[in-house]
Amino acid sequence: MTRILSGLLILFSITFSNSLKAYTDSFADLVENLSPAVVSIASTTIITNDSQNQMPQFPEGSPFDEFFKDYFDNERRNSPSQRPMTGLGSGFIIDKKGIIVTNNHVIEGADEITVIMSDQTEFTAELLGRDPKADLAVLKIEPGQTELKAVEWGDSDLMRVGDWSIAIGNPLGLGGTVTAGIISAISRDLRGSSPYVKFLQTDASINRGNSGGPLFNVEGEVIGINTAIISQTGGSIGLGFAIPSNSAKKIVQQLKEFGRTKRGWLGVQIQPVSKDFAESLGLENEKGAFVSNVNPNGPSKKAGIEDGDVILKFNDIEIVKMTDLPRVVAEADVGSIATVEIWRKNKKIVIEVELGELPEQTYVNKKPKINEKQSQEKKIKSLGIVIDDTKDSIGVTVTKIDFDDISLQKGDIILEVNREAVESSTSFISLVEKYEKTGRSSLLLKIKRDEETSWVTIKFINN
Repeated sequence: MTRILSGLLILFSITFSNSLKAYTDSFADLVENLSPAVVSIASTTIITNDSQNQMPQFPEGSPFDEFFKDYFDNERRNSPSQRPMTGLGSGFIIDKKGIIVTNNHVIEGADEITVIMSDQTEFTAELLGRDPKADLAVLKIEPGQTELKAVEWGDSDLMRVGDWSIAIGNPLGLGGTVTAGIISAISRDLRGSSPYVKFLQTDASINRGNSGGPLFNVEGEVIGINTAIISQTGGSIGLGFAIPSNSAKKIVQQLKEFGRTKRGWLGVQIQPVSKDFAESLGLENEKGAFVSNVNPNGPSKKAGIEDGDVILKFNDIEIVKMTDLPRVVAEADVGSIATVEIWRKNKKIVIEVELGELPEQTYVNKKPKINEKQSQEKKIKSLGIVIDDTKDSIGVTVTKIDFDDISLQKGDIILEVNREAVESSTSFISLVEKYEKTGRSSLLLKIKRDEETSWVTIKFINN
């Protein structure tokens, strides 16, 4: 038995080594099979010339005024009123009927879209749908008698740092270019990018024109859509980013069916859970998403989620950072029942929410009616602020601040202290004294500023 097991182990080691050696020696067979499914995309936008707007302005009667007027008039006579501007990108075929995936920014604003196959055959493409928030677009061509090659989606969640990745695309107009590297990182947040996507990072060379092209695993499956690079020069320095296939598949399917994306919606505004927030709320760590505001017409309001709650889990998915929540909510089905675990007043609560569909616009708070009241300012020495009862009988107004380095501003209206409502200056003072006696170093305040609510922390002076 021992000999048999030893033999099997040796055989497995040899097979694995040969397989790995085959991949590292050459991807030629794989690339030969995949390349016909990768296309170049030319997007043409018609630009209207407006030379008059480019003419320098000079005082009336100036000799320069006459000179440039004659020059620009001549330019308008000899130049066409419109001219085409062409952009280049990449894409890939996911259905032999002519369905193609690319980035939204590759085709955005285009008047004409041309798909160029690996054999240089060209097709005019129809835009089925696009999603600017996820930077994805779906095109359709009519192949006629041409037989198309399609590729399959892979499971991006299976990718690990160090796995091989292969990019095929049209960088700088050089169609059919192949580069290879490894997955350098997963679940990468990019500043200024969509909150609904966490990117795969690869060191496979990606340049301008690779956008919209596929990132493959060694099985020839699409595990990402190449979308962005970080570079000081504009060229590849080994920092390329791809939309994971598991994030793209559902969006692509919806764009095919509806021409737009249907995202789940909780109806909350959120903030990060800072160290001070966690301490004020009695949390053990800084995980979760702090609910700073609840849309009065949203699903969360109906389900009972409140301002000041901390969302810890969504459908059993732990919310480690605030940015995790928008993505997992958006990927959930509209109309489904989501289980949300929250932290409220030092205990965990589970609330079920029927998800709505994410609207394009958020609500705006209405300005409350104001009633005149006599000023009764009171100084809170332990916080270094002066307060007064508000004119609309809700909370207290900050009228003076003794220190510059606190997050409050003059004119802020304090509505809550550590999730407890402030009804007047008397109740505010009572709450401050109550929490000061517990030994806490800071307070969590819900405030209204410029007709919008938010949350800040303020430290006790003696701490």
